[in-house]
Amino acid sequence: MNTTGLRCAVAVAVLVLHTACAYAQTAAPAAPASAPAVAADTTASETKKLAWYGRKFAGRPTASGERYNPDALTMAHKTLPFGTRVKVTNVANKRSVELYVNDRGPTQADRIGDVSHAAAKRLGMVRAGIIDAEVTVVAAPATKKR
Repeated sequence: MNTTGLRCAVAVAVLVLHTACAYAQTAAPAAPASAPAVAADTTASETKKLAWYGRKFAGRPTASGERYNPDALTMAHKTLPFGTRVKVTNVANKRSVELYVNDRGPTQADRIGDVSHAAAKRLGMVRAGIIDAEVTVVAAPATKKR
């Protein structure tokens, strides 16, 4: 085999190996970024700080694709699946409200979630801004029929 033939054979071998490696890396797709880290366990409950986000975000898309509506009873949670129904209770005044998860957040490690303005009013936390709250899963998200 001459030098040109040898170079072509090496080039083809490198190309085949590269293609095989690329296929192996993409053959098993990773979970989507919005995939929950935990399932909606109806016995799950946690207590941490909770904040609310206001009207300045009205109309902006949430992580679920819905537009943020400050008058809706919704919340952002780091891991619960979109559509999960939760009961949120203000630890200090024992006021509670049922919400559904439609967004991701918050980014602060000590916070359990962010609630809409309407939820903040029902929880009696608008002036405080941040409260200690208990979040309990009430129902897993409804499955969509195709």
